[in-house]
Amino acid sequence: MEYKTIAARCEARFIEKKSEFIGYLAPVETEEQAVEFINEIRAMHRKATHNCYAYILRENSTARHSDDGEPSGTAGVPIYEVLRKEELCDVACVVTRYFGGIMLGAGGLVRAYTRGAKDAVSAAAIKIMAMAARVEITIDYALYGRLPQIFSDFDARTESEDFADAVKIAVHVREELAEAFIEKLIDSCNGKITCEIVQKLWFDFA
Repeated sequence: MEYKTIAARCEARFIEKKSEFIGYLAPVETEEQAVEFINEIRAMHRKATHNCYAYILRENSTARHSDDGEPSGTAGVPIYEVLRKEELCDVACVVTRYFGGIMLGAGGLVRAYTRGAKDAVSAAAIKIMAMAARVEITIDYALYGRLPQIFSDFDARTESEDFADAVKIAVHVREELAEAFIEKLIDSCNGKITCEIVQKLWFDFA
């Protein structure tokens, strides 16, 4: 099981027929955080014509969107569709519009708000979060060279290495691969290795 989200807030802006559009994207985990982010952007752009938004959360499989005064279906839904198609969750997106005096029409609004969300997503650092096992390994120096290929085969990510009397390594591997990963390590080192799962947690495998 895994999900895709973003690492940090980001933004992007463009001009369409004299209207300025600014897309903001933020990582959020709860509806309260999403609403707080939306209100923050609204406060930042009190003079904006519209602050339209959408958010998708893992919590209770929640999704919301708003046109904030734009014609129905021309802003909130397009923003939401970008997030959905990008398979993002635990994210909130606000696209702010400063009206430039030229009407865009329904189709033009859909395209503009879609672009506002897409540009913000393009500016984001994507995280692929999966449930992982943190494995602590102790091994003799003579066998250390056998590990890199196994780590690569199982997409194990090294957190730390300590070279003392023996080599001590902490790695993260996807939870569903952890048992096979440990079995492979033990087999490849003829049992001359210690492996222990010390924690299970969400980890970024992007």
